[in-house]
Parts: sequence; C-alpha cells; structure tokens
Amino acid sequence: MDHRERKSENRRRLLDEGVKLLLRQGYHATGLQEILSRAGVPKGSFYHYFPSKEAFGAAVIAHYIEPFIRQLDDWLNRPQLDPVSALRGYFEALIAELQANDFQGGCLLGNLMAEIGDTSDTCRQALQRALHRYRDKIATALRRAQTQGLIGRDRSPQALADFIVDYWQGVLLRMKIERSTIPLERFMDQVFQRTLR
Repeated sequence: MDHRERKSENRRRLLDEGVKLLLRQGYHATGLQEILSRAGVPKGSFYHYFPSKEAFGAAVIAHYIEPFIRQLDDWLNRPQLDPVSALRGYFEALIAELQANDFQGGCLLGNLMAEIGDTSDTCRQALQRALHRYRDKIATALRRAQTQGLIGRDRSPQALADFIVDYWQGVLLRMKIERSTIPLERFMDQVFQRTLR
C-alpha cells in the first residue's frame, strides 16, 4: 500500500470510528486521542487528515449520511415497488435495524443538531447539507408518487419530505427515551396511513 492509499485508508478509519464514538457519546465527550487510538492511527497525526475537530465533525456527518442515501436509493430503484411502497420498505428496514440494536444511538444527525447545531457553524452547515440531500431524495420519490396518482397533490413534495424528515428525527429522539417501537409505529401510521394518501 503506497502513502496515498494508506492516508486514504487511515482517513476512512478515523471517520468510521468518529461515527461510532459521536453516536455513542456525543461530540464534546469524544476526544481526538480516543478517535486516533480506536482507529489505529498514530497519535499526533490527526491534523494530517483534518484541520480541526470541527472539520472532522463535518466530515463525519457527510460520511454518516452516505450509507443512508445509498440504502434509500436502493429501495427507490427497485422496479417492482412504487415510490410509496419503496419509502415504506426503507423505513421498515430502518426500524428493524433500530430494534436489532436495542434502540441505541438513534440518528447522529439529530443528536448533533441538538448538541452543536447552534454552536458550530461548520457542523451546522454540514448537517444542513446532509439533511437536504436526504430530504431531496424523499421529495423526488414523492414527486413520482404524485405523478403516478398514488398520493394527493395538495402539498408540495418538498414540504411533505420536510415533514417526514422532521417527524422521523423527532420519533428517533422519543424512541431513545421510551426504548420502544411505539413512537416508530406511530410515525409509520401517521405517514403511510394518513399523510401519504
């Protein structure tokens, strides 16, 4: 492995560990040395990869959202599913994963919005970009659903997608304190039985 490949691999490991640690213990409680140690990257080399902890936080946010975007794309590109069924399947899969993980963690975006959303401009902008990418994917599916006559046209796809994303973030926080699927079940009922009709 040459220097460039090693640097890229180390950066990826730092981001992977950053997601785990920030999800479990938050931004402020996570130290740089702990991240380096968990990633197996030499101490003192953090600034070879990121100019600051804030820049690292922003990179972790972008890294975190990628698998969710890919998973959402996977569901939305299944030719046997209409857009509403694809969205339902996507959220059902997320709920099953949350149950399997005993409701631990929730969503890193929601956690960081609450912790540093109004104190770090760098991370706030990264959170906005991540949420907007996610929202726009859902809005595209809802636009297709409207075109196919599956849902009403009384609200814009973006407004509906904003509602879904905001509601989802809220129920994930509620789930953490309830340690129950009940908030998630209410979300599914409200969104798929009442809102997307």
